[in-house]
Amino acid sequence: MLTVREKVYQYVKKKYGNEPEYLWLRFPDYAVFRHEDNRKWYGLIMDVPRKNLGLPGEDRVDILNVKLDDLLLADMLVQREGYLRGYHLNRGNWISILLDGTVPEEEIEDMIDLSYRVTASSRKKQKIRPPKEWVVPANPKYYDIVHAFDQQEEIDWKQGAGIRTGDTVFMYVAAPVSAILYECVVTETDIPFTYADKNLSMTALMKIRLKRRYSPDQFTFERLNNEYGIFAVRGPRGIPNGLSSALKK
Repeated sequence: MLTVREKVYQYVKKKYGNEPEYLWLRFPDYAVFRHEDNRKWYGLIMDVPRKNLGLPGEDRVDILNVKLDDLLLADMLVQREGYLRGYHLNRGNWISILLDGTVPEEEIEDMIDLSYRVTASSRKKQKIRPPKEWVVPANPKYYDIVHAFDQQEEIDWKQGAGIRTGDTVFMYVAAPVSAILYECVVTETDIPFTYADKNLSMTALMKIRLKRRYSPDQFTFERLNNEYGIFAVRGPRGIPNGLSSALKK
């Protein structure tokens, strides 16, 4: 039967392709997990005496150290059984998790995933982040976006910086429409395409698939301005939570 430590090794190998690294001759059972690109640690397994952790008993216990970016979450977790302040690490950002069966395996895996995201490079964070929602402008002077989805449900569109597959884009059609007309999901990104004229330049395309249509009088620029504080839509931008909720009703 696998130990919790071995199950952690198995999980990290399967999900991230990383093997444990043993860096210290003095501590042969200490194992590090780190990113290939920036070499930052996202996990450190140690076996330490229980008394060093302020726990009863004389035996040693495996712990997993993970890094968080939310100090409030760290404060909440260490109030629970099986979670401790980071052992021999920056205690504000790191916590230690007992690998003795106290903490459920699913929770341990969630903490590994969180630490992986927190310590990832900027480029990797962009790839592994949860899906986002965007308002994307479209100018009917240059493209007939009003009728773009009349014949097909998926079209190519200029890829905005930061947008990735799985994101949602709400197409804002400029004057004379001046309203959000479509909700679309991004199905593919980074399609090579080069184009430039005095009005537009493109280096990549994305594919977007229609999910919903809105009436031109539903989400007008006036409403976006007055109710949600959107004063201009000149490029892809995130949307306020209130607008997101209204668009999904």
